[in-house]
Amino acid sequence: METATFAAGCFWGVEAAFRQVEGVVSTRVGYTGGTVANPTYEQVCSGKTGHAEAVEIEYDPLQVSYEQLLNIFWENHDPTTLNRQGPDVGAQYRSAVFFNNPEQGTAARASKDKLQQSGKYKRPIVTEITPAPEFYRAEEYHQQYFEKRGVSHCRV
Repeated sequence: METATFAAGCFWGVEAAFRQVEGVVSTRVGYTGGTVANPTYEQVCSGKTGHAEAVEIEYDPLQVSYEQLLNIFWENHDPTTLNRQGPDVGAQYRSAVFFNNPEQGTAARASKDKLQQSGKYKRPIVTEITPAPEFYRAEEYHQQYFEKRGVSHCRV
């Protein structure tokens, strides 16, 4: 098993998108990329921790490649909006790939460059690509939020 970590706005919808992928063994939502240890949702929402809402994915690379996960990441949010996804505004909603090994970092940068050069977006892609720092699991009520509530997707 391998781990992938992505931030692409509200973590509920991001988690839901990845949970449907064959080869994804488990997901957990949480906070990463900030300066406060074990932050709460309220602290992250204040914008003072520096954390992003993120999803940590455990996957079987024999069933789904990291490149396929990157494609799902790019397809499920707007990587050209800085600190914003839909109605959610703040650094906690930023677009980010937190790579867990050098190969993931190389793949993420190549994927971003290819997408930028494709002409799909008129604005520059602002997604940060950085080594994965400590990941803090969010409170239980955030885990598999949509599944627990019978919701299939974000309503924007």
